[in-house]
This record gives sequence, C-alpha cells and structure tokens, in this order.
Amino acid sequence: MAWLVDYPREKVNWHSTVDFSKCVKCGICMNCGKNVYKWTSEGPVVAKPYDCVVGCTTCANLCKGIAISFPDVKELRELYHKEHLWAKVTRQLKKEGKLNPGK
Repeated sequence: MAWLVDYPREKVNWHSTVDFSKCVKCGICMNCGKNVYKWTSEGPVVAKPYDCVVGCTTCANLCKGIAISFPDVKELRELYHKEHLWAKVTRQLKKEGKLNPGK
C-alpha cells in the first residue's frame, strides 16, 4: 500500500498502546489483520508496533474496555504535511492505476 511511499515506517509514531487498568481481556484486538498484538497472561501487548497500519484505529474502535489508544491524529497529519506525503501518495496511486482523474 502507498500510505508512506518510501518514507521509513519506523519514523512514524503510529501504533496502539494498551491500558491494562481498562483491559477486560475480551480479545477483540487479537483480530488485527497485521498481527500487531501478542496475548500474554496479563492480556494483549503490542508486539509488532511497526506492523500497525498507519491511520488504522479499528482495534481501538472495537475494544470493549476502551483500553486501546493511539497518538493524536494531528501529529500524523502534521508529518504528512511536513514530508509532502499526500502528494507522494497521490502520485503513487496514479502510477498504480488506482486514481484515474476524469473517469
């Protein structure tokens, strides 16, 4: 996917954190398509933070205990502005044939 277009994922502060005081151990986060979480005796831990899809918050939206949070999206938007990522993503999507203006 063209979310970052060659920008290093490790430089993007975007992954979940789990507040164990709120976690009800429902396991919904274990449905993550990128397998970001690992289940432990204390509940889920973020085992692969850089596999988290930039901008995705599905696990937090569905978390029964409201125990999962993400950085403020404003920080992410500022990074996209500063690094001109929106323009790079648009160019990449056009190159891949996913954006066809006028159609």
